[in-house]
Amino acid sequence: HFKDHRITVIFLGETLGKTSLIMSLVSEEFPDVVPYKVEEITIPADVTPERVPTHIVDYSEAEQTDEQLYQEISKASVICIVYSVNNKKVPLILVGNKSDLVEHSCMDTILPIMNKYIEIETCVECSAKSLKNISELFYYAQKAVLHPTGPLYCLDQKEMKPSCIKALKRIFKVSDLDNDGILNDNELNFFQRVCFNTPLAPQALEDVKNVVRKNIADGVCEEGLTLQGFLFLHTLFIQRGRHETTWAVLRCFGYDDALELHQDYLFPPLKIPPECSTELNHNASLFLQAVFEKHDKDRDCALSPEELKDLFDVFPYMPWGPDVNNTVCTNELGWITYQGFLSQWMLTTYLDVQRCLEYLGYLGYSIVAEQESQAAAITVTRTKAQDLQKRQTQRSVFLCNVFGGPSSGKSGFLQALLGRNLMCQKTIREEHKSYYAISTAHVYGQEKYLLLHEIFSDFDLLSESDLSCDVACLIYDVSNPCSFEYCAQVFKQCFQDGVVPCMVVAAKADQPEEAQQYCVSPPEFCRTHKMPPPQAFTCNTAGPPAKDVFVKLATMSSEDDLGLSGLLPYCISDSPLCVWVHARLRCMCTCNRCTFCLCQNFLNSELLHTVKAKLHTAIFSRHMAHVDLTNSALWLRASVGAALFAVLGFTVYRLLLRAR
Repeated sequence: HFKDHRITVIFLGETLGKTSLIMSLVSEEFPDVVPYKVEEITIPADVTPERVPTHIVDYSEAEQTDEQLYQEISKASVICIVYSVNNKKVPLILVGNKSDLVEHSCMDTILPIMNKYIEIETCVECSAKSLKNISELFYYAQKAVLHPTGPLYCLDQKEMKPSCIKALKRIFKVSDLDNDGILNDNELNFFQRVCFNTPLAPQALEDVKNVVRKNIADGVCEEGLTLQGFLFLHTLFIQRGRHETTWAVLRCFGYDDALELHQDYLFPPLKIPPECSTELNHNASLFLQAVFEKHDKDRDCALSPEELKDLFDVFPYMPWGPDVNNTVCTNELGWITYQGFLSQWMLTTYLDVQRCLEYLGYLGYSIVAEQESQAAAITVTRTKAQDLQKRQTQRSVFLCNVFGGPSSGKSGFLQALLGRNLMCQKTIREEHKSYYAISTAHVYGQEKYLLLHEIFSDFDLLSESDLSCDVACLIYDVSNPCSFEYCAQVFKQCFQDGVVPCMVVAAKADQPEEAQQYCVSPPEFCRTHKMPPPQAFTCNTAGPPAKDVFVKLATMSSEDDLGLSGLLPYCISDSPLCVWVHARLRCMCTCNRCTFCLCQNFLNSELLHTVKAKLHTAIFSRHMAHVDLTNSALWLRASVGAALFAVLGFTVYRLLLRAR
């Protein structure tokens, strides 16, 4: 019956797999290399089910003109428009043209089709002759692209899609500044100003509440708008064709067309020069303080597991695992305190600033703090060379890498920074162990963050990043005679150049001390390499372990950043610009901050003895007679001044000693 027929099939659709379909039909296998188009193919009648020859035409926009397309279409028996099933986001608009030729509308027959297929955004009847709905047509076309209905609303079920509800819930929670589950008038005005750059008039605000109140029972309460009322408002906007309102809110809070947080929103550009570190600035700390306080509902200055879960409800995943509780300070119940909360943020910023930007994005930092992006929360510190040149540092976070052989006490040392003695440490599960610990330490009256990092004992696993730190802590077990050898090897192989200051810690000092099987004793080793003497330490205490060693480590870290490590104090001042490192001093007080301590250090310092010796040599040398009169007067003034200064310092020292 069809023997005289010939079917011509033309395939349209750029980069959507149409050429692969044709080649697979012919070769019966998927092609590895696919050209822009294949030559025309004729399938014989004897291999088709209906015994009809079929002519296949592949069209390529890259190689053919529009005129050639029209010619092919005019000869085609059927047109196959190929699309990718994993990308059906192109909105459709049904346009009924030539409406001037009929007296009645056909919308009644078209609307069921529109409701059946969610890809169809809208239907419009128009006429080029009478100019009916011409401008409206292109308005709807733009709106279908910029403010599509599909991602927001399900026409079949007549409700918002789960992804849209999830995004709006996050927006509500971020806008709920006091976390009481209600948007009060101030919060609604803030939300309106952030999204639409204009506040709501009091009457307009009341009208919005009345609309919600009339439609749902739990949408409005005495204090303001509830989450259900907030969601209802946006459902109403969509149902009334005001998609642009909901889209404006979504895009203001960082969402893209797929209702995912945009990568440019989560990861704004941040330039970090080499040898610079990253820290949270003061404004970011205030923001995080507000976040902590609004979720600390019982006001106990700690976040319970439920409160922490509520805080991270705006995240797509739980960012902190159980190891965080062993990285920062917690209360007696194991809940993260405010200090611990802020410390963890400081750690994340220092070690992985991109992760910090992402987290701040989930919390809505740029919206709540009214900043351009989360990058405004980050301070990029100067390089050490710049700090050395200016003789001051802006840094507040310092990294101390902790080295030691197996069972030398490294993990206990990290936990001791968090105030946990040996008894508390025994309750930590192995899978919850952390190789980092961070807490605050006061250096000359200023609060700094000391970040400890436990390094694996295997020499073969040491990397360049393991050796890059502000100070190195070498721990050995006083009860193990073979323990110090590891510390000596690490120092000689990695830190003997003196670039990174080092401190030796004699751990487990509560146990009987064994002579170390090394060529020199630990004190002699430290003296030879101009390091502070070994610091005795133990975490086997009744209360929290002593923190003197951590203060000294933080002091060495900050002073090395100024290039002052290894030098001696030369003035009595609480200013970090004047008080230099105490590494070589023998101090009765361990704080290294009080006036008593500074006086004692100064009077016992090598600097004072050196000046005294030089003055003695200059005054009583046999060559003194040959020095000119000007130099003699200069030396005389210097000697008198030094003597008066020494007497004054000695007097202050005696008074303080008597008071103690």
